[in-house]
Amino acid sequence: MFEQLGLIGCGLMGGSFALALKRSRLVKRVVGYSKSPSTTDRARQLGVIDVEAPSALLAVSGADIVLLAVPVAATEATFKAIRHLVTPNMLIMDVGSTKRDVVDAARRVLRDHVGSFVPAHPVAGREVAGVDNADPDLYAGKQVILTPIERTRTVQLEQAAEVWKAIGCHVTSMSPEAHDAAFAAVSHVPHLLAFALINAIIGQPQGKEFLSLAGPGFRDFTRIAASEPNVWRDILLANREEVLAQSKVFQRALHALEHTIASGNAEALENLIAQASHNRAHWRISSGKPHK
Repeated sequence: MFEQLGLIGCGLMGGSFALALKRSRLVKRVVGYSKSPSTTDRARQLGVIDVEAPSALLAVSGADIVLLAVPVAATEATFKAIRHLVTPNMLIMDVGSTKRDVVDAARRVLRDHVGSFVPAHPVAGREVAGVDNADPDLYAGKQVILTPIERTRTVQLEQAAEVWKAIGCHVTSMSPEAHDAAFAAVSHVPHLLAFALINAIIGQPQGKEFLSLAGPGFRDFTRIAASEPNVWRDILLANREEVLAQSKVFQRALHALEHTIASGNAEALENLIAQASHNRAHWRISSGKPHK
């Protein structure tokens, strides 16, 4: 059990983590800080945190576990705000969807104490944000990817794996570089496509009429287009190289389909669709087996 969780960012992700730790009796006290005082106050009212901290630094004071649940673009500034109270025995984690930028920020700011930081990406979330939507079951059954670096301390890495497993997660590890390449393909570019499709339809004179006729397939395909704009702005910019590389791969696949349609090649078109159909039918969400 941890004595105190220092929670920086009391929204959906941070609030859900705090509630999960509390329910599992993994922490005695939660001290929280958010940029918006009203968010911190609401988190206390809901029982997500026990004590409101007036700053990120004071949220970390006395903590043996710290979670940074802030937008990826705010990670470096948050490290700077807390670095004077980081200790060798403290476990620090984040929940960001990109990892190379977060690791680089940790190296620059935490320096000798970077070993206390275990970069983490829980593959969970919702289209709705905010502490009012915090849920202790948000992470249950979900994957958590840890991306340790050569200086990550073994004790902290083991603690990180244990705490995520204790709240019901499947834990696996990979390098920050491999993580960002993979999630550009399976998360970041799909969001990009959903945003583009909605904008493409709405940008047409009959766009609203088209949307009024859409059914469950369109709803499912575009669900993620309702995600928080500022969060996804930061993710796409932070992982721009991998996102743009994967976007080019997608464009080649789209052009191949377009070519078969334009040429009227029914057999080639069916083969491409069958290939996608087969692979999608046999895909299952990972159980969290370790990456080789």
